[in-house]
Amino acid sequence: MEGLSEDDTVIFLLSGGGSALFELPLISGEELQDITKQLLASGADIVEINTIRKRLSKVKGGRFALACAPAKVFSIVLSDIVGDPLDMIASGPAYPDFSTCDEAKEIVRKYNIKLSKEAEELLNKETPKELNNVETHITGSVRELCRAAASNSGKLGYKPIILTDELCCEAREAGSFLASIAKTKAKDNERLAIIAGGETVVHLTGTGKGGRNQELALSAALGIAGNRGIAVASVGSDGTDGPTDAAGGYVDNETHQELIAKGINIHDVLKDNDAYNALKAVDGLIITGATGTNVNDVAIALIDI
Repeated sequence: MEGLSEDDTVIFLLSGGGSALFELPLISGEELQDITKQLLASGADIVEINTIRKRLSKVKGGRFALACAPAKVFSIVLSDIVGDPLDMIASGPAYPDFSTCDEAKEIVRKYNIKLSKEAEELLNKETPKELNNVETHITGSVRELCRAAASNSGKLGYKPIILTDELCCEAREAGSFLASIAKTKAKDNERLAIIAGGETVVHLTGTGKGGRNQELALSAALGIAGNRGIAVASVGSDGTDGPTDAAGGYVDNETHQELIAKGINIHDVLKDNDAYNALKAVDGLIITGATGTNVNDVAIALIDI
């Protein structure tokens, strides 16, 4: 970006994953990796994680656009964050940062994140709050993902209901909640597709293998157990859920009993964050391979009475 003038235009294509892939860190790569791991394991959400990432980077938090000035930046964005906050998608390299140093320090305190002295000092350096050289357009988001799921559900003969496109809570709580809604709606004797898009979080308490969509599905299996005609699936739009080869998981009213027959206790599995192996045992993994994009996750409860 060096040497650009006001006659130049930078076309900037941004998508989910940008926080990890587009980086010029102000600390060592090893420490940045360690801090990110601490935040992920603590249950911090993506907004909290990116609030910290911005202050440890030369390009995040609007600093990339600032480096391009006086050239104009035309930014086209695939959103992977609930609510499409432009300052948080890929940690906002070309958008003014609305988070503050005080918020960043509170996140570190809240989750007891261990930082070097160098990293602590960076939390006190404020990011750009105004950028006059950027024009931004969102071309895809979880809202569009939910609409697409609703459209395809309709073609398959289900009446779609988009419950939310801003799901944001613990994965196992989301699974339990979706199961509760499905059981209530099943009493209406309609073929329904209840759709919830967003991004849940997992608080690591064990050493197992899995991801947020797999935990959501496995938790839902408890709620829909024995309720004929109900199934729940949850997937990541990028085809990857956690550090696994699965995009997510599928369960139905028989999954819980199948797991019991194999000596697998769902409560123990969730405590150990080992949803992958539990779902694999009952052929409940959804494996798509990489899709080439990322616009959050979608969970669907299908009712076919």
